[in-house]
Amino acid sequence: MLSVFLQTSAPEQLNPWKLIVGASPVVQLVMLILVFMAVMCLYIIGAKWIRLKQVTDQSRAFLQVFWSEEKARAWNAKAMNDIHAKAMDYDRSPIATVFRAGYRELARIARTGRPTKADVENVERALRRAQSAELTRLENKVSFLATTASTAPFIGLFGTVWGVMNSFIAIHGQKSAGLDVVAPGIAEALIATALGLAAAIPAVMAYNYFVRRIRVVDSETAAFASDYLNIIRRHLLVE
Repeated sequence: MLSVFLQTSAPEQLNPWKLIVGASPVVQLVMLILVFMAVMCLYIIGAKWIRLKQVTDQSRAFLQVFWSEEKARAWNAKAMNDIHAKAMDYDRSPIATVFRAGYRELARIARTGRPTKADVENVERALRRAQSAELTRLENKVSFLATTASTAPFIGLFGTVWGVMNSFIAIHGQKSAGLDVVAPGIAEALIATALGLAAAIPAVMAYNYFVRRIRVVDSETAAFASDYLNIIRRHLLVE
């Protein structure tokens, strides 16, 4: 009899899933938004990590091709043509893309003769445009991580405040401050807070990591563009 009494009198444990299903529409909407943001962040993190790995691997491989040509022969039109033919295989590399942009500009200039100092300025502008376009492409969707990192905790906090407010309303309506009255509202409020943190913490860590990696890639691309222009001035320029 005592065991039966203890089982019937023991408080029912709160089930997180039941709390989510039974939450108020506002809190459910907050949770839905946070889940969507978390899923999108995971997708962006995975896709961006794969993209940056491809960028790093292909850029390293293209640089080996590019500088091996310098060791094998003096820079001339044939060397550039050979590199350009191989550069087509490195479509994920910003460095290869910048090289192709400079090569196209050089090919356009070559139709009227060897490049002059004024023509090299056109090549430099083409390299800057290509570098800027590649940087924009790498930064695509990274801003969503920053948005999630900065807003998700506050969205979760809004759900928390709403849940706590419902708990106080329940206290007023039932004229009771018992735990069974306030616990469901507070519990669903804390779930909203947890979802907000679960979305924000990976987002801010991934954002900082990707910004640092993208900055490194952009610096390497800028260094290559500078070296490329120096090669053009030394070997292909008409004084």
